[in-house]
Amino acid sequence: MPTDSILTDGPLDVLVLGAGISGIGAGHYLRTEHPSKKFAILESRESAGGTWSLFTYPGIRSDSDLNTFGYEFKPWRDPQAIADAPRILDYLHEAIADDHLDEVIVYNRRATSVDWSESDQLWNVTVHRNDADDDFVVQTRWLFAGTGYYNYAEGFTPEFPGSERFTGQIVHPQHWPSDLDYAGKKVVVIGSGATAVTLVPSMAEATEHITMLQRTPTYVIPLPREDAISNAMKKVLGPDRGYALSRQKNIVQQKLFYQLSQKFPTVARKVIRATNVAMLPSDFDVDTHFNPPYNPWDQRVCVVPDGDLFKAIKKGSASIATGRIATFTENGVLLEDGTEIEADIIVTATGLNLQLFGGMEVKVDGQTIDLSDTLAYRGMMLSGIPNFAMAIGYTNSSWTLKIGLLCEYFCRMLTYMDASEFTSVRAVADPAMPTRPLLDFGAGYVKRALDRLPKQGTQVPWTMTMSVAADVKQLRKGAIVDPYLDYRKQTVPAEPAPAV
Repeated sequence: MPTDSILTDGPLDVLVLGAGISGIGAGHYLRTEHPSKKFAILESRESAGGTWSLFTYPGIRSDSDLNTFGYEFKPWRDPQAIADAPRILDYLHEAIADDHLDEVIVYNRRATSVDWSESDQLWNVTVHRNDADDDFVVQTRWLFAGTGYYNYAEGFTPEFPGSERFTGQIVHPQHWPSDLDYAGKKVVVIGSGATAVTLVPSMAEATEHITMLQRTPTYVIPLPREDAISNAMKKVLGPDRGYALSRQKNIVQQKLFYQLSQKFPTVARKVIRATNVAMLPSDFDVDTHFNPPYNPWDQRVCVVPDGDLFKAIKKGSASIATGRIATFTENGVLLEDGTEIEADIIVTATGLNLQLFGGMEVKVDGQTIDLSDTLAYRGMMLSGIPNFAMAIGYTNSSWTLKIGLLCEYFCRMLTYMDASEFTSVRAVADPAMPTRPLLDFGAGYVKRALDRLPKQGTQVPWTMTMSVAADVKQLRKGAIVDPYLDYRKQTVPAEPAPAV
């Protein structure tokens, strides 16, 4: 396991922040495209894997198929397409081993602030040792932020009136107790997103009864846990070629579903509703519990593998309640309509807190940058911040599809800079260009954070595209030199004139 010496033995070429799916991907591209570069990966926790090692609640899984959520460079070989966290972690650990990234990942280290020195053309990174509770400084030419976009330390829990009166346990999925015993208990899961629809069927077999309590319904669709067509393609064509083709197949499927939902929302709503009706009991109130007040893909559509949520409801081990909470009581939750739901355990699957770059402070020559004043360039850089790349994936498709393309563009930029002997580059936005929110997505966790996030522009390359085809043009084939990029070379101070 590498020590801090890898960080402090002269300036790094690249410091990658985060050893999750984005940081591991960046490590692969640096290994293969720039093998001579000196880089390290900084991970604030004790293990790699990001989301997939942080969350340990029952049933945690991907809500994207692994033929697209997996890396382009590493075939997904497991038959599960909607895969559980242990399988995803195994895959990520294999990726680390394949590229010998265990030699460059430094654990229990968190970047708390970064300051770009224009004169030195270097980042000075203040790194906190979590296991020693002290700080030291690392220098690097580039920063690659693979930190995701939510706060790892704290999930979002709204203020629930009367919560102090509840005599049972209140648990947030982001901090799941390893010893939580819910066998034979009455459980209420507050929420209707991906976490809630995963928890309910996963816990239903063991609980006395489990209720998903939602304020607003979500679109929920069943998908096979195993993608039979993709698995057959891999068997017939081999794992590499079969994976590549199944990946393209699923990219097209995702694109068509999203575009049809946006263009023909009424039709999409009817199709989803008909699917729900077919899988639920004949007397189930679909119009109350599966009838969102928005169109499909205005927020993310939830996936349930093999329809497990619907099966649990049909079996009677799980139920759904829709309404607003008036107050917690000693024995459960009281809704505004007077309904009381008894519970021994309440799980607040109420979402995430957005936080870019692990909450670190970003400075340029000592001046703190307000991220909300910056604009995203090609979804990878932020205006006015030199030698800084970020990894934010798709919200309407598999996250990793975009990360790979971002890494390709990043590596092409490094190649150009090396050949031209440039030491820094920054994106420069037109101050007169209209702006809009960075993430055009209606989820509550996004809306709560929009005023703190960077923005995007209204024209390429200042837009955050959510289309693989558009990003292939913009990132894989996009120009490395354009009017918005300011490349610079380090200024060498003139030699003093000799004394006369």
